Amino acid sequence: MKTKLDVLFINPSSAEANYQDLSINYSAAEPPIWIGLLASHVKSKGFTAEVIDCEALHMDDTTATYHAARMEPRLICFVIYGQHPSASIQNMTGAVRLAEKMKEQNSNCKIMFIGGCVAAHPIDILQKHRCIDFVAQNEGVYTLSALLATSELTKVPGLAFRYLDNIVTNHPSDIVSNELMNKDLPGIDWDILPLSEYRTSLWHALSNNNERQPFASIYTSLGCPYKCSFCCINIINRTYNAVANESNIYRRWSPEFILLQLDKLATIGVVNLKIADELFVLNPNHFLKICEGIIARGYKFNIWCYARIDTIKPEYLATMKKAGVNWLALGIESANKKVRSDVTKGKFEDVDIDNIIATIKLADINIIANYIFGLPEDTLETMQETLDLAIRLNTEEANFYCAMAYPGSQLEYETKYQLLPKTYSGYSQHSYDCQPLPSKYLFADEVLRFRDNAWMKYHTNPIYLEMIKSKFGEEAYQRTLDSTKIKLKRKLLGD
Repeated sequence: MKTKLDVLFINPSSAEANYQDLSINYSAAEPPIWIGLLASHVKSKGFTAEVIDCEALHMDDTTATYHAARMEPRLICFVIYGQHPSASIQNMTGAVRLAEKMKEQNSNCKIMFIGGCVAAHPIDILQKHRCIDFVAQNEGVYTLSALLATSELTKVPGLAFRYLDNIVTNHPSDIVSNELMNKDLPGIDWDILPLSEYRTSLWHALSNNNERQPFASIYTSLGCPYKCSFCCINIINRTYNAVANESNIYRRWSPEFILLQLDKLATIGVVNLKIADELFVLNPNHFLKICEGIIARGYKFNIWCYARIDTIKPEYLATMKKAGVNWLALGIESANKKVRSDVTKGKFEDVDIDNIIATIKLADINIIANYIFGLPEDTLETMQETLDLAIRLNTEEANFYCAMAYPGSQLEYETKYQLLPKTYSGYSQHSYDCQPLPSKYLFADEVLRFRDNAWMKYHTNPIYLEMIKSKFGEEAYQRTLDSTKIKLKRKLLGD
């Protein structure tokens, strides 16, 4: 007798809309970490789970709908997160499109959405999209397992749902406490994910002989203790709070638990590893113990992880490098102190950015620096100051972003809604209809034009290209040149 499938997780694909021609060869295909975590959770509660990863498998909506219908799940759960938590809203494009098709095919199927953007505005999402039956109001861990356990919807904590023509929001659900992380989020269920299909970013593979696969991503912690106004990562931590930076909760799995997860990845041959924590380099009693465990086991990972410029200490670097940390992604954001301070980056006031970058380079760790243009206090002069800093630092890679009022962020709360993108893909940094925020002194098109020109200027800089060639070889140099030949089309700029 066939066992009824309790929940089918869906990782939708919005790659073409979000990345244009970059989606063909240049963008990464990352494991859906939260699907893996939620699958482990519901399985630990005795439920069955499967996944359809449309992005990794390049599966179109028709094929995904067909497979979902054949599997006959009690619940279809779309988990909406981007490659970076702040970018989850852009993946609503493909999610809504596929959910609508599934409802057309079977009006009785039950569809739930979990993710940062839907947690920020659950009522709006349900009102806008009739294809969605349920929304989780935060990370959704206990909401999902409670929903699978009962038919009494009003008793499911953290659930928002449609009842006739009304939207009902139940009392908030708890988030998983720090003490229960190992038990209630028992790692990523790699057995249901198509691990062989994931690939890392081109630049991450430079330190692995340009081999992009196999690739895995993990969290060792959740949330962030800081309150940056442009970030919405903490919106899934909320219970009663309105915006993300009022829920700046930081939780972590024990180092011993994480090392058990890494044991499995090493056994199945993973080399490229992204530690996706918003801030991996934060608590030395946590991240250094993980690094020391990797060293003791002799694993040869090619690791990429995140830090703030003010959480890096010289005494950490040797251990991190020995553990395989070949790339540090640093949130520099802006060269201008006033601009940084306005978005609660004020702790950088007394930090010597040039010296810290030089120290990291001496430790033979590559840097991907992250910059934002169009923050509220930005002018053309301050954005140029940031670009000049980026060119001077000449890190191995650099991301240039436009400021976005992501759902749930303090920036969104302070922004007039007529200034927000009219589409989900409008929040994507690389989409055709990208719609960044204007600053107090600049129009949105000025910010976007500066961002695109800055990216091109940085990546065609002869000094930068020579550094790439000398450090990583001819193939890396040529790939970098090839990437500069892809011109993003922008509606806002008249394309």
